[in-house]
Amino acid sequence: MSKQLASGLQPDPARSPDAASREHATASLALLLKRTEHALRKRLQPTLDAEDLFFEQWQVLVVLAENPGMRMTEVADVAVVPAATLTRHMDKLVERALVIRRIDPADKRRVVVALSPMGVGLVTRIRVTEQTIEASLATGLGADRYQELVRELTLAPHLFD
Repeated sequence: MSKQLASGLQPDPARSPDAASREHATASLALLLKRTEHALRKRLQPTLDAEDLFFEQWQVLVVLAENPGMRMTEVADVAVVPAATLTRHMDKLVERALVIRRIDPADKRRVVVALSPMGVGLVTRIRVTEQTIEASLATGLGADRYQELVRELTLAPHLFD
């Protein structure tokens, strides 16, 4: 595996491969996913810090980049951010002019949100760093295994329904 990957996306290279294998063989899926998220956050956080963003705000921005005009409840679900937390983060993103809130034309009782032009620019800049991290993971796993991982992680949440 590459040294880049060792810096945050795999177990400490100082530990023996046998110890890492035993750890992964006994770890719960929830714990493995949480460790992977933690490693990703650790690599992305300096970029987010430079932009004065929390990881959860980044999740919201990415969701809005892919799905403009979503209702707040949909954003909370897709971004995996609790509704109360989402409201607080969304207020900050609107205050910073990264997100625009509007009344839903289809249902005047609801609010829809989308990225502002400034928000689009910010997401574009941060995605460069995120794509570099993803490329490092793809290099460590190999392109085919990486694509399979992405495919499986995309399908997995739907298997719980």
